[in-house]
Amino acid sequence: MSPTEYPVIIIGAGQAGLAAAHEVQRRGITNFLILDANDGPGGAWRHRWDSLTLGKSHGIADLPGLPLDRPDPTVPASEVVAKYYGAYEQNFDLPVHRPARVAQVTGTGPFTGPLTVTLESGEQFTAEVVINATGTWDSPYIPYIPGINKFAGQQLHTKHYRRKEDFAGKRTLVVGGGLSAVQFLLELESVTETIWATRRPPQFVDGFGDSDWGLNVEKRVRENTFAGKLPASVVANTGIPLIDDYLAGVESGALVSRGMFNEINSTGVRFGASDSSTSNLVVPESWSPFPAGHEIDVDVIFWNTGFRAHLPHLAPLQLREPGGGITMADEVTPARNPRVLLAGYGSTASTVGANRAGRLAGRAAARLLSQ
Repeated sequence: MSPTEYPVIIIGAGQAGLAAAHEVQRRGITNFLILDANDGPGGAWRHRWDSLTLGKSHGIADLPGLPLDRPDPTVPASEVVAKYYGAYEQNFDLPVHRPARVAQVTGTGPFTGPLTVTLESGEQFTAEVVINATGTWDSPYIPYIPGINKFAGQQLHTKHYRRKEDFAGKRTLVVGGGLSAVQFLLELESVTETIWATRRPPQFVDGFGDSDWGLNVEKRVRENTFAGKLPASVVANTGIPLIDDYLAGVESGALVSRGMFNEINSTGVRFGASDSSTSNLVVPESWSPFPAGHEIDVDVIFWNTGFRAHLPHLAPLQLREPGGGITMADEVTPARNPRVLLAGYGSTASTVGANRAGRLAGRAAARLLSQ
């Protein structure tokens, strides 16, 4: 059977994907398709843990054309966003096909011929333009540390966290210098003994609430991605907000990094040498590394080490440079194939940038179809 043909296929129904769909529809393209791997609406938000409420999250951006009513900040963000995105899909009558996990996207060449989108089920579709909005949730990153496969205890990533009670009575090593690690350290403090491990001293920064804060972060990421470099980690670009709750965590001892380990054994880890200087730290009390060779036993290694762009299905198109990055002609257009638009990659992989990426991708798709 021949693949079903569409002018535009959008992969992913999270913030960037829905924003792209709105723009595509607004520009008069009605025969398009959205493929979403999830069982229901909400994108990656539907998988977040219940303790992540609107009051604790970075914020949820309004989608274009339908603002989010401000609900109770104590309600789980997963619940709020799933309902909001579902209402958005219905309000604009968006053609979402789910669950539909894409296995690969192939094409005859970067500038001509249709693109073929194949699902893991074997179902196929073709499109003149593909807008990829798969985000990062399905590509959790865990760095390789010698001995990582020897550890007999439990290892998990941010993606797999469900509730603090699962850690009760255990000794937990929380790894990572970003906001997820900080928030989990404070959440777990009441049920488990925690040790914080970071490669660098905690980077507390002021100005988190400034109006241009997010734009400045995006600018730093954009400079890397346009050059074809891999996007840097979130914490490398954002830092940790200098707020009262986090400063109280430093004072209590929960938010004090002990440096980074360089070896894992069956019962715990061995720490390596760390920079002992605190002269340039905003909160020097947050950095107290163990001496090189110090060993500790732990029951759980909890990796809060971020995510990478989820693009394995685009591998046949050979978008990446030898170093692993993707050179971008603009914020959404890969230089190697302008008909595969990336909404939510690099500088736009945030609540600040996803809407803009969706709009830009929708406009680019309409422009390509008019040529």
